[in-house]
Parts: sequence; C-alpha cells; structure tokens
Amino acid sequence: MSYDYTVLAGTQGLQNHRKTDRMLALAEERRLPVVLFAEGGGGRPGDTDTTSIAGLDVTTFQRMGRLSGLVPLVGIASGRCFAGNAALLGCCDVVIATPDASIGMGGPAMIEGGGLGVYRPEEVGPLTVQVPNGVVDLAVSDEAEAVRVARQYLSYFQGTQGSWEAPDQRLLRQVVPENRRRAYDMRTAVETLADRGSVLELRQAFGTGVLTCLIRIEGRPLGLIASNPAHLGGAVDRDAADKTARFLQLCDAFGLPVVSLCDTPGFMVGPDAERTATVRHFARLFVTGANLRVPLVGLVLRKAYGLGAMAMLGGSTRAPLATAAWPSGEFGGMGLEGAVRLGYRKELAAIIDPEERERAFEARVAELYEHGKAVNAAAALEIDAVIDPAESRVWILAALDDGPDLPEERGRSFIDTW
Repeated sequence: MSYDYTVLAGTQGLQNHRKTDRMLALAEERRLPVVLFAEGGGGRPGDTDTTSIAGLDVTTFQRMGRLSGLVPLVGIASGRCFAGNAALLGCCDVVIATPDASIGMGGPAMIEGGGLGVYRPEEVGPLTVQVPNGVVDLAVSDEAEAVRVARQYLSYFQGTQGSWEAPDQRLLRQVVPENRRRAYDMRTAVETLADRGSVLELRQAFGTGVLTCLIRIEGRPLGLIASNPAHLGGAVDRDAADKTARFLQLCDAFGLPVVSLCDTPGFMVGPDAERTATVRHFARLFVTGANLRVPLVGLVLRKAYGLGAMAMLGGSTRAPLATAAWPSGEFGGMGLEGAVRLGYRKELAAIIDPEERERAFEARVAELYEHGKAVNAAAALEIDAVIDPAESRVWILAALDDGPDLPEERGRSFIDTW
C-alpha cells in the first residue's frame, strides 16, 4: 500500500480508508505481509465524500493493529508522514526511513491549530530525532535502498536459504581481549558468527547497550541479541531493555529461534537510572523471556553478572534450550570489583597503607574471578558447556537441531510497538 502525496497531500479520506480496509482484510485472511509506504498528511479535513461527523468510526487503525504479530508489517517513510499516516507507520514491526523523512503524530497545521507554535514540516520529526529515540528502526539513503532493506527484512520469515557462506570461524577466538577490562566490538563477533552478508541490525542508534539483529546460520534465519561492551561496559539500561524485550516479541511472533550473546556486568543502577523507571522496564525482559515460545540459545562470551545477565538469558542460565560459554566466560552474582568492595569493606578499610590496600583488593578480585570462571560454572552445572569459540555455529545448530521453529499454539500475541 502506498499513499500518493500528489493527491491531496496523501491524506486519508473516506474512500481511501475503504480501500485500505479492503487490503488489510485480505492480508489478514490470506496471511500476507504488508508493506506500507506511509508518506502523507493524515486525516482529510473537509472531505466531501462523507456525511460523517467526526470520522472516529473508521476501522483502518483497528484493522492494522489486528495484523500485529499475525503477518510481518513493514513501514517506509519518505518525505512527510503525519497524524493518521504516522499512526499506521507506528503499528509496523519495522520502520524504514529516508533522510528527507519527517514523522510526527501531528503535522504543522495541527500543531499550529492547537496553539503549540509554528513549525516547518521538516522540523516536526526529522531523522535526527526519530532514529536515536527508536521510532525508526532502519535509516537508509533513499527509497531504492528502503525497498531493498524491506525485501531483506521479509526474507527472514521465508524459511532456510539453500546457499550461504561462512566467515573463518577461527577469528572468533580473537574477539574477546585477554585483558578482561578491555572493551571490544561485539559487532565483529556477530558478523563473524553469522553467514556472510546476513546481518540486519534493528534500532542501532537506540538502546545501544544491546544489539538486536536478524541473522542466518547455515541459511537458517534466527534472531540475535548481544550485549555491547563498548557502551556502559555492556550494562543494560532502560532503552536497551525496552528494545530487547520488543525484539524478543518479534522473534516469538514469527517463529525465529533466538541466540543471545551475553557480556554484561548487569543492569544499570543508581539514582539517575531509577529516574527512568528501570524497575518496570527491566522487568519486561523477565516477563517476555519467561513467555517465549521459540527456543532460546545462550552463549556467554565474557561477563555474566547478576540480574542483567539472567535477563539476557531469558531469566536464568537454565531458561535457554542450551547455555554455553567461551573459555573467557566469567560468572557472579554481581560485578567482581563491586562484590569485593561490598563484601570486604571492613577488611579493606582496616588496611592503612593505600598500596597494600589496593594489592589486597586486587587479590580478592582475582580469587572471585578464579572461582567464577566458566569451567567452574559448567562443573557446577550452572551452564551446560564451555566451548571453543570457533565451534559456536556448530553448537548453536546442534542445540536447535530437530526442534520446531514455529511457536507452540498458546494464543497469538501482538508485538508491542515499543
């Protein structure tokens, strides 16, 4: 479906809604994906095709909402997209936008009519606003690229591809630095793990503490979430939690198994974090993870600490179908340094010499690190295995082998727009 901006600014009149409703009804009946080019100005004041009073009995938005989680919904914004057009765009699983897009729940005329000021269309909701705030999933260079990316997105819901190429898996052994305090590029791990050219990352500039990607391994489509140690050391903050929970819903709705690459010191905490309502936002990961119908496979690359790590693994190291770690994996109820400062506060405070105190601190950290190594977690049956990083693809597919990808019938759920 494509609104035509050359016809009354792509606004939605009575006949337009009737036509749109017909298409959405067919999509529901035939289980057809919907691709919506959403450019347009929203409702059409002064529409002469109707005797309607307010037009609030229009069913288009209800019909679009009913498709959520039933069929893939792709929204493309190029140019001005306001009010009703933006409402339909926001119902989509994925929003793709070009540089000239301006997206808003009210256009300049509505804003001015409400006494909220006078703005140019380009000032209402440009990509500089709508990409970092998470409204736009994928920013592209032009409409041609938007179409290509839309095709790529839909391809993940069309089964296993017969041909694929894999990067040299031995490179995974070099991803995590030997120095456990050094950051690294998690995207390198993802690009190496996945089939060549198969990674599509959603909302890259929003909730940057976790990566959410569609990938393939040996042609098999999968969802992937991954900690980002380059942002807050991999800690999960509010936006990252929201993005991850919503992505898990997307995978669950369309039968994509999920791979989780965990390297997190936990949830982001403190007074500043609590002002963002983290208790509720973080809990979304536990509720969503506990109700996944698709299989989840967990792989700890380095840090797995506290509730944040549990949330990245569906709620527990026992929640995934299988949970493994690379030899660099380390486990604990909280970050090692914090655990030492908290648990040995009196002992450390009793040491007068600062250098000696620091040596004692580092010795305690080393003890906890040794205790929490992945091999010890596996020996205690808290995880299933410690594997060679180069064998990660083989291990993931072995865990998923012979299992159904499609969710168990337990009632269809929609995909949260956020």
